[in-house]
Amino acid sequence: MKVYGRTIDAATRCVHYGTSKDVIAIRFRCCDRYYPCFECHREDATHAAERWPEIEWDQKAILCGICTRELTIAEYRGVSRCPSCDAEFNENCALHAHLYFEVAPSA
Repeated sequence: MKVYGRTIDAATRCVHYGTSKDVIAIRFRCCDRYYPCFECHREDATHAAERWPEIEWDQKAILCGICTRELTIAEYRGVSRCPSCDAEFNENCALHAHLYFEVAPSA
């Protein structure tokens, strides 16, 4: 699976987010390309990012950079680790969820 953007290793880490837990890439709805983060998309794409509406959260749009399993958006949003390889995902990614997914504002 090709991951676009300025990756720094095969586990989908990028120059913007490169901790041991930053091991997912997100398939952007607008261009059907996997990027490690919104910054990578912003730097590489010639268009604005589109967010995934909740009615499409059954789409496989999250790639585990450790085992390459594709998760649905709903599945990803319900776990903190990869269901296949148990790689830990960065819990702080939730702070940027509104950039990728149509979510209700935080209270």
